[in-house]
Amino acid sequence: MTASLPILDRGNCEPLKAAVHGLSFGLVALMGLYNAAAWLRRRDRHLAINAVLYGCAMAWEHRLVSHHIAACRLGTCPDVQSARPIAPALKRVA
Repeated sequence: MTASLPILDRGNCEPLKAAVHGLSFGLVALMGLYNAAAWLRRRDRHLAINAVLYGCAMAWEHRLVSHHIAACRLGTCPDVQSARPIAPALKRVA
């Protein structure tokens, strides 16, 4: 028995995926900044290694956020396509 979750498919829930990776980016950035600051203070090798690894993780998360946002901008995101813009509706009323 297999469960089908729409979020696992390409092109579905792209804004949600971008938000999750954005939160991950923020957390990784915070941890990287802490390790870099701690390394500047104590010069422990593991802090420098952690700072570099968190820097790489930041680059990876940035790439993933950009990928999900690009999917929405290119029109491959059904979540965004189904949303109607509010501004044209307001212009018709006035």
